[in-house]
Amino acid sequence: MFDIGWSEILLIVIVAVVVIGPKELPAALRTAGRWIGQMRRVSNHFRAGVDAMIREAEMEEMEKKWAEQNARIMAEHPNADLSEHEMTSLPDQKVEELGPEDLASAAEGKPKPTASEKPENLLPEKKSGNEPELPLG
Repeated sequence: MFDIGWSEILLIVIVAVVVIGPKELPAALRTAGRWIGQMRRVSNHFRAGVDAMIREAEMEEMEKKWAEQNARIMAEHPNADLSEHEMTSLPDQKVEELGPEDLASAAEGKPKPTASEKPENLLPEKKSGNEPELPLG
């Protein structure tokens, strides 16, 4: 980064020991470490802010591009019918209420199973014999 060699680091250490003294050197190194940590945090915060601004600018450009493409497509096809996928939506049910099996059956055109069709007891039946029962929960 700064291209400092070993001989230059050794010279800095010797000057620091002579100028600061061996007793105060650990406290001086701690203080220097705190300053360096603060500088790194400030630079990381600044970098994150710049990255966020760049992402926002890119998103604005993409939204403009999509709006232009959408306007062009709508101008080319003003009377386009709805696709078959859009026509087979489920207006009476919320998506949150549907499970993966329900969505798969809806895609195939099958109705959603009612509560009476779903199994009531999902626990295995009690076996007769000398088999020990395992505690549930």
